[in-house]
Amino acid sequence: CSSDLFSFRAHRRSLCAEMAGKMKQPLLPTDGRSQASILYGVSEYEDLLRKKFEQNDEIAQMRALSPDEQGQMTSAAASEGGMLKVETEADGTSKKGKRKFPTPNKPDPMPRELEFLFTRISPEQMMYMWNVYTALFCCQCACVLGYCLMLAMEMNWYLATVIFAVPMAAMMIQNVYILHDVLHGATFPPYEWQRFITHCWADQFSLPWEEIVLEHQRHHASTVDLLCHGEFGWDPAMWLYYLQEWTDAWYGWLTVPLVPVWHFIGANDTGALFAMLWYCNFPDAGAGGKCNKDYWTKWVPKRIVHHSFVAALWTCVWLLGTWPLGRSLSEGWRFFVPVTVACRVGFTIAWVVFTNFNHSHWWNEFLAQCPDRSFPTLHKVMAFVLGGKHRFNEMLFHDLHHAFPNAVGALSQRGRFHGWEKVHDAAVDVLSRGLFMAQAPGSAEPPMQKIQQKRSLVMKSSGAMPSKHLI
Repeated sequence: CSSDLFSFRAHRRSLCAEMAGKMKQPLLPTDGRSQASILYGVSEYEDLLRKKFEQNDEIAQMRALSPDEQGQMTSAAASEGGMLKVETEADGTSKKGKRKFPTPNKPDPMPRELEFLFTRISPEQMMYMWNVYTALFCCQCACVLGYCLMLAMEMNWYLATVIFAVPMAAMMIQNVYILHDVLHGATFPPYEWQRFITHCWADQFSLPWEEIVLEHQRHHASTVDLLCHGEFGWDPAMWLYYLQEWTDAWYGWLTVPLVPVWHFIGANDTGALFAMLWYCNFPDAGAGGKCNKDYWTKWVPKRIVHHSFVAALWTCVWLLGTWPLGRSLSEGWRFFVPVTVACRVGFTIAWVVFTNFNHSHWWNEFLAQCPDRSFPTLHKVMAFVLGGKHRFNEMLFHDLHHAFPNAVGALSQRGRFHGWEKVHDAAVDVLSRGLFMAQAPGSAEPPMQKIQQKRSLVMKSSGAMPSKHLI
């Protein structure tokens, strides 16, 4: 047992060293301070990233469990800690899907036109995204202050609420997409205070930023196939799919109307119910069922600081609805409720699209019937709802995202820097090659892989590649 524990700890240190080593590789020939960095220099930010990965070794371990990081082999040394390993049966197959941990089919040799899709984003791009995140938070705060001002000027309540709620909800949709963009590639912010602004408007109680990263990496380690949730261990997002799990049959649709309600009350990644679920499962218990050695020294302090910031923010919202509007302290709820409802509506819309649409039977079957995934009208509608065509790529290629959560990352993030059309067509090219390597004869194939194989055959026979956007 002692030798296993020693090997596990040595393996964990090597993971952290490898992650930190990747941060040492300069990706841009730029010295000094970048225009995108506000005050932080590129070299300073790279140093910060190295330190953060060393301090948060659980994130490095959880990231290594993803399919494009050889998750099953990585977790083999994890003799303790169920959250930090891929779960399989004794024969190496998943209990639910009856197959071995899949290996993504990364193009090899890598075509020149696809290199950009698999290239790690630069430190400048990381800082740029965090600057956008900060600007969004400032706009959210300004929107709340503007609502208070309109009411103080005795504007009609219904008119003022509509003027406030529509843009506020729209910004919450962007909040979720930017959260996902920075989570896959720009994990740690340049400044410590930025980790508090990532999802503070979502609910009055939520997970700290580091644990948002951890639970999402756990999601990718457990659910490789979009239609086989929790195939390789516990997926914290599994309860978001229960109400739509049986939509391949008519009776499964009876519970679908409850999906938005489930998100609205805080069941998604940024909600209060989800935070309680995660706290009940992480961190893993220590040897003999004892308390985890890092629980009181590492996790509890981070949680207290995060919850204190969120509580302070929503206390300010309550107070804005009192004396500035000529009301008593007990009447703050009259301002508080419209603000939190607008925020929850925006987060609900974004998370329903991200989790329930992307992981639904009917959506993936629809995409399989139209393998070129070129829907001009649908593109325009969803671009309006989600805030850009690069956002819609997340819906079109979520299967590719789950195959390469680290190598490719977020499709909307790639579209931000390369344009949605180039990313769209590159993703189609990767899909045409097949997302996963073939497994040994007799291995069970999950539903999504069958759909992907069918789509790949149609794509190859259509002769539509290469795209003009990739030449």
